[in-house]
Amino acid sequence: MIPAMTGSALPTRLLGRSGLAITRVGFGAWAAGGGGWSFGWGPQDDEDSLAAMRRAIERGVNWIDTAAVYGLGHSEEVVGRFLRELPAARRPLVFTKCGLIWDEKNPMVQSRRVLEPGSIAAECEASLRRLGVERIDLYQFHWPDHTTGTAVEESWGTMAELVDEGKAR
Repeated sequence: MIPAMTGSALPTRLLGRSGLAITRVGFGAWAAGGGGWSFGWGPQDDEDSLAAMRRAIERGVNWIDTAAVYGLGHSEEVVGRFLRELPAARRPLVFTKCGLIWDEKNPMVQSRRVLEPGSIAAECEASLRRLGVERIDLYQFHWPDHTTGTAVEESWGTMAELVDEGKAR
């Protein structure tokens, strides 16, 4: 249970033209992914990560940033655990990213940058499942696609379809 926020509310800004008012500082969940992958922060305790998220929200932060690649899905799973602790009205906004595909057999190999439409759609479904949400509040490209040569217009078309389908805000 998250206690009521102490102190004053954090200042907010509008996120582009989305209508979402987000705090100027958010909670970055990269480290919550732990170690054992090419860009990991080393071993992390999930309970400590959850406690840090609780404290951030208690202090007024209203969004969490994660990515599928952080901990090869583990960060999104930990964020999903946190979200399930909260009533819907108290949940922070969730931002995540696509476009970095890891090697399941060798997690220490650097992820490939892939923004092919089919990959974006599949990554979104996997992120929704790990996070335990029906919609991602901000879905972003993690890096430009230098691997497959996919035109950015094709990638953006898929992102627009995800918005139309209600999978991303």
